[in-house]
Amino acid sequence: QAQLVESGGGLVQPGGSLRLSCAASGRVYSITNVGWYRQAPGKERELVASYIDVYRESKYTKAMRGRCLISKDNPKNTVFLEIFNLTLQDTAVYSCHADYVSTDQGLMKDVWGQGTQVTVSS
Repeated sequence: QAQLVESGGGLVQPGGSLRLSCAASGRVYSITNVGWYRQAPGKERELVASYIDVYRESKYTKAMRGRCLISKDNPKNTVFLEIFNLTLQDTAVYSCHADYVSTDQGLMKDVWGQGTQVTVSS
């Protein structure tokens, strides 16, 4: 089994920034593809950023492009999401999803984290 644990959320003022972390543990050899999602109250969960390992390519939604950075620390099996110039509309629960190579015979699996709350308010 593998687990993803997000951290770094909290209360931020409009215009501020934060860095979310998503750490993998358990039977994880390495993380490959990653997606950061968010779900605002009363709304569907949406993808905000992704990292495609084979292409070493990051992608961002239109709403996040230019003020968001996804990165990965391979030795620590940890993924980060930095968001700049936060607005009230960024308030949501942010969660990560990862594909990973399991220590169980090298099988490819995927796992979701529980999420971390980000509240943007003055």
